[in-house]
Amino acid sequence: MLHGARTRHNGIASRGGPRLSQRAREEIAAYLFISPWLIGFLIFTLGAMVFSLGLSFTKTDLLTSIRFTGLDNYLALWDDRFVRQALKVTTLYTFTTVPVGTALALGIAVLLNQNVAVQGLFRTIYYLPSVVSGVAVGILWQWIYHPEFGLINAMLAAIGIDGPRWLFSREWALPALILMSLWGVGGSMLIFLAGLQSVPTELYDASHVDGANAWRRFRHVTIPMLTPTIFFNLVLSIIGSYQVFTNAYVMTQGGPGSATLMLVLLLYRVAFEQFKFGYASAIAWLLFGIIMVFTLLVIRSASFWVYYAGEERT
Repeated sequence: MLHGARTRHNGIASRGGPRLSQRAREEIAAYLFISPWLIGFLIFTLGAMVFSLGLSFTKTDLLTSIRFTGLDNYLALWDDRFVRQALKVTTLYTFTTVPVGTALALGIAVLLNQNVAVQGLFRTIYYLPSVVSGVAVGILWQWIYHPEFGLINAMLAAIGIDGPRWLFSREWALPALILMSLWGVGGSMLIFLAGLQSVPTELYDASHVDGANAWRRFRHVTIPMLTPTIFFNLVLSIIGSYQVFTNAYVMTQGGPGSATLMLVLLLYRVAFEQFKFGYASAIAWLLFGIIMVFTLLVIRSASFWVYYAGEERT
């Protein structure tokens, strides 16, 4: 009787199949939880990129017909003076804002890392501009830069200086956008602040015992320990600066005389004003290639200057 019950139990177990291990169940649950993001990524990001790559080899407005043109769009990029101007402006913007913005964010983070009164208030004040809407910031700085009743020129007039026309001047429009971008370094500052607070205090104590002054401690302790954070901010800053759009679109519309024509702004004009979606896709992949090259250069150079705690150097 007992033997028969065991046989029936074994039969039921065999028909039910093998039981999943705890790790397999956890993996299935994990994939189920991240499946909405995966589906969104495959459709709206990866799928859109593949579709854009295909469009870059065509001539189409996405409303009538699609005609395959091969590499014509990419060959036309080299003869397009607007593309050359946008590359020049965007590269100059990037090579100015990235190093200056990184240094400024690090300097502010060092100051805010000191034990001073109302420390939290100062941190909030410096971080707040980075969370304000880009359109609102653009409108605010349009008023600040106004040549007649703007805040900056009013302050310059108070000390007897005739201020420039800023956004209305070919010479000063791009520097005005660069100066404005430094107002929003709060995000990088916050990351630097977290990196500073993770530096072991034992290193500062040891350097102080060895007689190192504040500058030597900053140079030989703080900077080496912050190199991973600098690397992270540097990569994000390069990617973000090459994709700048809102400020140029809201404040100058690329003018005056294409002096602030950013590459993404040109892409927007070609795609949504001229309806040349094939050519706009080629511009987008040109931008992707430029960002990829500079990002890979920074990543490849990291082995020479980025130091991780516990890492042995040869």
